[in-house]
Amino acid sequence: MHYRGILLHIDQELLSIDQKTVLSRLPIATGASFDSLAEEHNPTCLPDTRVDLLRQIHEWAKDPCAKPIYWLNGMAGTGKSTISRTVARCFAVSGHLGGSFFFKRGETDRGSVSKFFTTVAAQLAEREPAIAPHIKAAIDADPNIAGKAARDQFDKLIVQPLSDILPGARRFVTLVLVVDALDECERDEDVKLMIHLFSRTKDLQFPKLRILVTSRPELPIRLGFTAVKGAYQDLVLHEIQSGIIEHDISAFLEHELAKIKIEYNSSVSADRQLPSDWPGEGNIQLLVEMAIPLFIFAATVCRFLADRKCGNPNKQLKEVLQFQRESQLSQLDATYLPVLNRLIEGLADRQRDRVIQRFRRIVGSIVVLGSPLPISALERLLDLQKETIDDQLDLLHSVLSIPSSDQSPVRMLHLSFRDFLVDPEKRDKHLFWVDEKRVHHQLAMHCLRVMDKHLGTDMCKLVQPGTSRATVSPKHIDLCIPSEVQYACLYWVYHMQQAELLIDDDGPVYAFLLQYFPHWLEALSLIGRTSDCLSILKVLQSTLMLNGDGKLGDFLHDALRFILAHKSVIDSTPLQIYSSVLAFTPKHSTVRKAFFQDNQIPQWISLTPEPEDNWDQCQQVLEGHTGSVSSVAFSPDSSLVASASRDETVRLWRIEDGACIQELKGHTDSVSSVAFSPDSSLVASASRDKTVRLWRIEDGACIQELKGHTG
Repeated sequence: MHYRGILLHIDQELLSIDQKTVLSRLPIATGASFDSLAEEHNPTCLPDTRVDLLRQIHEWAKDPCAKPIYWLNGMAGTGKSTISRTVARCFAVSGHLGGSFFFKRGETDRGSVSKFFTTVAAQLAEREPAIAPHIKAAIDADPNIAGKAARDQFDKLIVQPLSDILPGARRFVTLVLVVDALDECERDEDVKLMIHLFSRTKDLQFPKLRILVTSRPELPIRLGFTAVKGAYQDLVLHEIQSGIIEHDISAFLEHELAKIKIEYNSSVSADRQLPSDWPGEGNIQLLVEMAIPLFIFAATVCRFLADRKCGNPNKQLKEVLQFQRESQLSQLDATYLPVLNRLIEGLADRQRDRVIQRFRRIVGSIVVLGSPLPISALERLLDLQKETIDDQLDLLHSVLSIPSSDQSPVRMLHLSFRDFLVDPEKRDKHLFWVDEKRVHHQLAMHCLRVMDKHLGTDMCKLVQPGTSRATVSPKHIDLCIPSEVQYACLYWVYHMQQAELLIDDDGPVYAFLLQYFPHWLEALSLIGRTSDCLSILKVLQSTLMLNGDGKLGDFLHDALRFILAHKSVIDSTPLQIYSSVLAFTPKHSTVRKAFFQDNQIPQWISLTPEPEDNWDQCQQVLEGHTGSVSSVAFSPDSSLVASASRDETVRLWRIEDGACIQELKGHTDSVSSVAFSPDSSLVASASRDKTVRLWRIEDGACIQELKGHTG
């Protein structure tokens, strides 16, 4: 028994080491899990609300014959995220939660699929220790797995490790994954791919994986689910019986209003206290009628009434109820106008106009930012005093998440607030309408101003040109390149595109590039976003006024060649941009002419390079195969290249940036030929193993293996 105990202890220690290894080697999306700091103050369902729905979800999760996906969809404000948090918390308590991911549009980590699978894999390793060794093995076998295609990450980090758990090590028959707000994932193609990948979990036997997905019923998601019929069951929140919705909203309002009354009465003298029956059954019923079916209305009203900076709860309640009599107003008007009208209440016209302009500048910027920023960064990006921003946000706690720390980002509590502010149909209907294009234009100019102030050579004081980016601590980078500068480097072109600005040789963009192009590349490299520069410049090309003619067009064309030729060096050793990268660039390159000087060649280069006069015809070199390449083919839409190799694989490469997006494995001998289908959705490969395989490009799945050849 003693030895058995020692062995058990050793096994547990090894599992713990594997867990720590996985957590340290996988990139994790900050704030994505239900119990993260970012989600800490967001609500869960109250007792005796959503009873039938929560019961259905629990029964689905436990049913061994159930579909692998439960799609909970509903229009904005119907309570989807609250239900997701409740389900995640319940399954976490019971130990059945495999992981959770709450998408958030506009947030770098939470707004895309880039860290979804690695985050979920890390959560699985943390919550189910038996899976950790298998995820670790996948990372050991492919250390670059976090940068591979979504299908590879899903298979190697989630599906295969779950399949490899030994029967005796499994704690549960079923694990649940909660994916909230899938509609806030930025790329439609990624949304459809994720749905397809989720559908493949039906083949997992033990443990089974159940995936709860919530979203608005947007077209890409509907198309994604249409393609996987039979793999999901669904429920439409806003089509639930009105009596059930009315009961749940009423219960929520009664609970929250009782809290507001207690907190208010405990802080004022007896003569100012709210009556014991406040707000009264009649007023609660009016609020319920105004809210149905939007829980966001009820939640926003309660936050508004609870905000002491806005005034007396009873007075604020009367303001809200006034909107009940104005039938021409939409539900979003009735949700947000009571809050916003407090900003201009009692002000003279001139003063009111000033407040509205400040609102559009500050709050308008917050709702259209590409990624949320803390107040300290907003202050510097918008060139405003901190007090001005604080004063503006003081009365908006019921619609914005405003952290106590200046270093934490300000976020919208709900995406519908943005929808309300920028809706073109609201332009002449309320004073708070935000001209989205105008705000994007202003932000683009702010980004250029910030970069002009901060960009320069060797921003992190690395000194040595050969210093590897991997050796520089993230804290040091953040200290030297503040968050508003990082934001400006990443999003200045995004704001120009959204503002529909056209650029030419005489504008600020060309002037900026002529002065700061290598410094901008250095900054992107230091923050680990070198791969973004290609897509950013291509978007910039699309905004050219003269369709590529002129000096700016020539510069952008040359800049893309420059990056494609030197991308790996720029990414790994940013200071090489100013020395060896420019030194080895062709003499007639526009970028070299603008930035290279002979004295920039490092002394350790003993033989001065003699570069070519012009770029050669080779646009990119695609590297990755471990055997010779026997065949290549371009997709009909000119977006991809497929390569067949003697290493028994087919690789799909994105022409735009040379990235390998899929590695297709399955052949048992060298692959001799490859071809695309006319619609660019499939690839066929022929191999010396006497088979032809058909691969779906979207997810890299082999959908058919054609046998019959004898040679």
